[in-house]
Amino acid sequence: MNVYQVILKGVFQVEFDKTMKFNIEELPKEEVRTVLLNVYNTLEERGYSPINQIVGYLLSGDPAYIPRHNDARNQIRRLDRDEIMEQLVSSYISSEKANE
Repeated sequence: MNVYQVILKGVFQVEFDKTMKFNIEELPKEEVRTVLLNVYNTLEERGYSPINQIVGYLLSGDPAYIPRHNDARNQIRRLDRDEIMEQLVSSYISSEKANE
């Protein structure tokens, strides 16, 4: 352990050699789905590449990737980006398993 890890461990009681669990309170999946579909349709309607814009928002947290049109920006900002990503990954894995 280096000096920074010792300091952090003392302050935060962090275990650096163990896998941490990531738990977030789950939003209703339908709410995330509805917002993402509205954002996707809005981006498409405005002539943007919806996937690129949504990925840009999820990676950066910058709401400028999402237009205000159809209240898309306000809707997506109300959701936790971690929850959006968790549901996207979960949906993707479920879809891939169904296709096996």
